[in-house]
Amino acid sequence: MKPDIHPSYRPVVFQDTSSEFSFLTKSTINTSETVEWDDGNTYPLAKVEISSQSHPFYTGKQILVDTTGRVERFRKRYGQTAAAPAAPSDDTPDSDE
Repeated sequence: MKPDIHPSYRPVVFQDTSSEFSFLTKSTINTSETVEWDDGNTYPLAKVEISSQSHPFYTGKQILVDTTGRVERFRKRYGQTAAAPAAPSDDTPDSDE
């Protein structure tokens, strides 16, 4: 392997923002935040939206995690419900004529 071309592989704390679950592992991720861990040492902190503590596959519960406003944009664009009845239009012929 060539020297000085690989990122540093170091301990990093990952924090699930939706369930406040944290775990310490090794990673090459770049972070600007740090946190003091249970052992008294300070480690880089990486915040994630979903982990095994909040993912529906592992928890068996459906939790809506919407940090970027995707659901609101979808509802604004396509309406509140997909099964809303369509309004009658004036182009349809009447049965009386």
